[in-house]
Amino acid sequence: MLSHPLSSRPRRFPRAGLAVAAVCALAAGLPAAAQAADGPETATAAVTPPRGNSGFDYQLGGAYPPPRGVKVVVRDRSDRVATGVYNVCYVNAFQAQAEELRWWKRNHPSLLLKDANGRYVVDEDWNEVLLDTSTAAKRTRLAAVVGRWFDGCARNAFKAVEPDNLDSYERSKGLLSKADNVAFARLLAARAHAGGLAIAQKNTVELAPQGRRIGFDFAVAEECGRYDECGGYVSAYGSRVFVVEYRSRDFTKACAAWGDRLSVIQRDRDLRPRGTTGYVRKAC
Repeated sequence: MLSHPLSSRPRRFPRAGLAVAAVCALAAGLPAAAQAADGPETATAAVTPPRGNSGFDYQLGGAYPPPRGVKVVVRDRSDRVATGVYNVCYVNAFQAQAEELRWWKRNHPSLLLKDANGRYVVDEDWNEVLLDTSTAAKRTRLAAVVGRWFDGCARNAFKAVEPDNLDSYERSKGLLSKADNVAFARLLAARAHAGGLAIAQKNTVELAPQGRRIGFDFAVAEECGRYDECGGYVSAYGSRVFVVEYRSRDFTKACAAWGDRLSVIQRDRDLRPRGTTGYVRKAC
């Protein structure tokens, strides 16, 4: 999600039934020991990040066969991997998706952020309640929940994860801090690496200087061309920056500045599958 106050921040539009089914299946299908885990794994498996400046596609609105030349694909965790390419698994790690809120209330009500009046703190653009990263104990419990989703990504042959909403502290009405989310991101990075998964920094360019120390291996940056932020990610991750622009003029601008060094594409804001009305995908 973008760190800029736009009326419509771009991100994938989840299929409610698939997303809820995936959550419930993962929660129900784990061994008891895994369900009781309360922190990141300690062992670290081999991790291979995606190759920079590779053909790239962003398929969060629905999976479809990758266009010719695509080597790296981002898909929702409820989707199957694409054959013959490097697959990145999208996970909403810092907010509760609207269609999953009932699951959170039933299973982890204390991990949803509330204000002093007991009201849920909501990202109004996406109608998503923020997850409460404000204490070490809650971060550890959240890392166990999200970590099980990462484990599901690994079992389904994804090679990396893209945890979204790193910038949720900006929408928390002052109840969360940047330090809270950085601490949680460190737990997520440790859990991803323990499972053999690379992990992306999603947006939030102000955290790029410490991204490597947090544990991020590469970046997925929405509209960094539009906001002149691509260089901030490049300084941290080199060519392993995967850029998604949504407006034609921003795509042209990003290609001119970065197209010879980075993976830059234009997508429609709804990230529609190929073959549907309104689908757009262009590459430099």
